[in-house]
Amino acid sequence: MNKDCILILSGGMDSVTLLHDYQDRIALAVTFDYGSKHNAREIPFARLHCERLGIEHLVIPLAFMGQYFTSSLLQGGNDIPEGHYSDDNMRSTVVPFRNGIMLSVAVGLAESRGLKYVMMANHGGDHTIYPDCRPEFVEAFDQAACAGTYIGVGLLSPYTNITKADIARRGKELGIDYSETWSCYKGSDHHCGRCGTCVERREALAEAGIADTTVYDG
Repeated sequence: MNKDCILILSGGMDSVTLLHDYQDRIALAVTFDYGSKHNAREIPFARLHCERLGIEHLVIPLAFMGQYFTSSLLQGGNDIPEGHYSDDNMRSTVVPFRNGIMLSVAVGLAESRGLKYVMMANHGGDHTIYPDCRPEFVEAFDQAACAGTYIGVGLLSPYTNITKADIARRGKELGIDYSETWSCYKGSDHHCGRCGTCVERREALAEAGIADTTVYDG
């Protein structure tokens, strides 16, 4: 199969699973260093998996986001809230239009390299608080990317309507060791175990029947 895709790869569970799932189509994986509290923890895992699979990996700085945008997810922002994604306080972790910005850069890269698709690993659990993960955003951005490029670059997001537990099940089938991924938004030495993404990680692994070897602080 021709390698016709660029993947936005964070180094978290979802995008690492997508990297392995679609490795035969991925020509390039791109990680964005945008000033989040956990970028430094994620990026080494993104690099590790690309090296293993022989997929080219780029880290592109988007420092302006950390400098000018407001979010508890960013360096200098408020403390990361604890609890479940369904809690209202989790909205503080939204980085305004983050996916739109990253996808735009990736679409430019795709056209520059003659690649037909950009992939992202959003999933059903993101829809509650992240507007740029929802199906209507995916559809609209796909249309915009196609209309705005000579080669008609498209957006592929095969996990949009499934759960994180479904993704974990797929990762189990692929033999992925999820201890070699990073989720926690706090970006400390270990996963905190209490922020929204840690809670979601724990629940997904348990539901998928995967032994959770993640080191948690709490």
